Amino acid sequence: MKKLHIKKGDTVYVNAGNDKGKTGKVLTVIPAKDRVIVEGVNVISKHTKPNATHPQGGIIKQEAGIHISNVQLIDPSTNKPTRVGYKFEDGKKIRYAKKSGEEIK
Repeated sequence: MKKLHIKKGDTVYVNAGNDKGKTGKVLTVIPAKDRVIVEGVNVISKHTKPNATHPQGGIIKQEAGIHISNVQLIDPSTNKPTRVGYKFEDGKKIRYAKKSGEEIK
């Protein structure tokens, strides 16, 4: 399995594509396809037939995946995009923001 720098629950900045400049929370990470689903980004219209969950059917708006290379983690201290680094403290691997050096929770 691939090791990715973005995890579920992270706040990310979209740096490429139609939604460039937007920020959002990561809902899902799909390591097999190198994709993430970000809240409010890359929203598509899905046409559905009536079924038990949607008795009316119709058009549903939902987020689609975007490639992980098109997002950057938001630095918790400066609220700007940053790269992610890893270091070991007390035998544990910790993610940290490269711009500020602050640990990412």
